[in-house]
Amino acid sequence: MVRYSEDELNQALEAISNGLSLRKASLQYGVPRSTLQLRLQGSQARSIAFSDLQRLSPSQEAKLAEWVRIQHALGLPPSHQQVKEFAGRILHAMGDTQPVGRGWIQAFIRRNPSVKVQRSRSIDSRRVNGASTEVIRDWFKHLAIPEIISIKPANRYNMDETGILEGQGSNGLVLGMSETKSVRKKQPGSRAWVSIIECISALGYVLNPLVIYKGKAVQQQWFPLDLSPYEGWQFTATENGWTSDATAVEWLQKVFIPQTLPQGKEVRLLIMDGHGSHTTTDFMWLCYINNIHLLFLPPHTSHVLQPLDQSVFSPVKSAYRKELGYLSQWNDSTIVGKRNFIGCYQKARTAGMTMQNIRSGWKWTGLWPVSMAKPLMSSLLLPTTPKPSASSDQVSKGQSGGKEGKEAEGWASASSAVVWSTPRKMKDLAGQLKLFTELDNDASTQRLLL
Repeated sequence: MVRYSEDELNQALEAISNGLSLRKASLQYGVPRSTLQLRLQGSQARSIAFSDLQRLSPSQEAKLAEWVRIQHALGLPPSHQQVKEFAGRILHAMGDTQPVGRGWIQAFIRRNPSVKVQRSRSIDSRRVNGASTEVIRDWFKHLAIPEIISIKPANRYNMDETGILEGQGSNGLVLGMSETKSVRKKQPGSRAWVSIIECISALGYVLNPLVIYKGKAVQQQWFPLDLSPYEGWQFTATENGWTSDATAVEWLQKVFIPQTLPQGKEVRLLIMDGHGSHTTTDFMWLCYINNIHLLFLPPHTSHVLQPLDQSVFSPVKSAYRKELGYLSQWNDSTIVGKRNFIGCYQKARTAGMTMQNIRSGWKWTGLWPVSMAKPLMSSLLLPTTPKPSASSDQVSKGQSGGKEGKEAEGWASASSAVVWSTPRKMKDLAGQLKLFTELDNDASTQRLLL
């Protein structure tokens, strides 16, 4: 059986329209003459002729294929199982509850040649973990694809989770007796962990938070009587006070999607870390049906690439500690519980999440305006270890042969014991030149290295 692609068939038809004979086109492109004759007589491609028999319509498959391509370009290609799950959910929304067949994914790929199967490759963690120049350069390529370039700053968002101990105050300067070196400062009593999911836009706006308490369920006594300062806030509880797969989906449904509705069919970009709760099928499905592109930061780069980490969370936590200190200082019998925590955090959030701080975070991470130079100039960037050149390896190992090789080896071993520094005065320069001469008086070796 002759195998050929739809692209080869179209190329053969185009060649025939440009004057190539039917026989030569068949031989050149490997398409049977009978197939070419049928197409020239007006028959349709199988994918079009039998489209009514497909589980998903051509337009639905085209949208799914486009999503696969974009997520691949953003560094998060979906698995076969995730694509099949998406297809099943699309069918379920249309009232078709039957799962897709075992061969559906292969047929989907065949009908959409822009999508192909690729084997995922393991990458050394030293290459992807940490804010190195190589990692940042590779990651910024995601921001340069056309689908991302076209997204407005109003539709670009950064989400992250922060954690706070309800009663964790701060160390600082206080007044005490002159005879003692330090003073023990009273800390509020509560030590329960609370997580908060925050999200900011590239224009400097902040969404309402999702507060995650430790507990089985949210209780009314955790909140003050006046709830007006927390209008729009969302509250939930987990066993340990940390985010989970369910809370990540809850945040999408109750916070992000309703608070960031764009105009018309504009696309939203959500930048965040690659936490496992952000890669579940439920989370990615909600993003797919709401036209949200996900872009994950490389591991261990939040301190350089995350706008919230860069200039927002630090002033918020600093203000929170000050609020706690004030509370414990003037309310001697108060134990900071959930009710007082939420009041302190609300004030700290107002003080720290300013439009100026938010925009500064986007600017200095280079995420908006997009500028790879910003993170590459960060003082927190991991140092790059230069690779030794072949010639220097030869010199250091004495592989050049004979007397010259031994001399070079001796020079290298001797010079390795010397710590060189930039000369600041003529006396320093003269001393280093003298030291060069003492290491080796052979002129040829000096020419090689100087």
